[in-house]
Amino acid sequence: MLPIALLLLVAVAAGVAAWLGSRHIERRVSDRRAVREVAGEIAEHTPVTRFVHSRLDAEALTGLALTLALLMLAIAGIVVSILALLIRRSDTLADIDAAAARWAHSHTSQLGHQVLSAVSLLASTEGVVVIGVIVGAIELVRVPSRWLVPFLVVVAVGDSLVTNAIKGVVDRARPALDPAAASLGPSFPSGHSSTAAAFYAALGLLAWRRRPARVRNVVAGAAAGIAVAVACSRVLLDLHWVSDVVAGLALGWGWFAICAIAFGGPMLRLGAAVEEAASASAAPQLDVGCGRGAAAERAPSASTRRCSSWSGRSSGSAR
Repeated sequence: MLPIALLLLVAVAAGVAAWLGSRHIERRVSDRRAVREVAGEIAEHTPVTRFVHSRLDAEALTGLALTLALLMLAIAGIVVSILALLIRRSDTLADIDAAAARWAHSHTSQLGHQVLSAVSLLASTEGVVVIGVIVGAIELVRVPSRWLVPFLVVVAVGDSLVTNAIKGVVDRARPALDPAAASLGPSFPSGHSSTAAAFYAALGLLAWRRRPARVRNVVAGAAAGIAVAVACSRVLLDLHWVSDVVAGLALGWGWFAICAIAFGGPMLRLGAAVEEAASASAAPQLDVGCGRGAAAERAPSASTRRCSSWSGRSSGSAR
């Protein structure tokens, strides 16, 4: 049962890291003064003052979140590109992949294989369809949006198309310890890992809407933990190399970042601008005090109009 223990350890560690990261972002964004000071310091050393202000203004959490999505996309592209080169040229990476495959093959029992297969099913086509329909239906009732279904379809189908395209270009052989792996096609990147990263991040984004901060943090941790658990299961089942699943996770989160940017985050409207998303009502727990009082109600300022939340409520036109 060592492989199961290892999977749980790595998945929990990833979930905790995501939870801590989400908590840190929530606290940083709620501190308007600190963020404004950072924006001012950066603006003094760059000509793009307007861009810096719009991206780091604590009154526009949507702008900051979409900037983080852009950063995630850039990191994903770099990771996948570097790994695609190294799998052909690095003996060290090849040794790491081979050692992990041998360890998994020698330590996985029949019961462990069944448990790992069940975890892997969370990112199978059937699993994604069933889970997507259930969660999508719940979220449609909780916070209606006509863009919810298109968002999930674009995330799932688009990720599959991109992953398969890269598989065809790289055309890497799978581990040979399990004969069944040879019939599954190219190995790099891992399709299950990519699907899990993109799909569960998308479900997490839906669940973020109109939720308190503590729930959003747990959702972020759960989405990351599930994705990493699926990735580990693919290695422990001898179906993928370690580098395959790392690239798969990076690719999935990168594709999710593209979709999040395209749909304006939780606003779930294709092409929604940051300023448009920022006009949504701020969630109470992230109210940073902009536009309060009778005077603000009579004559709302530009700052008040731009107050928003990455988890803010969907506007009427988005329903």
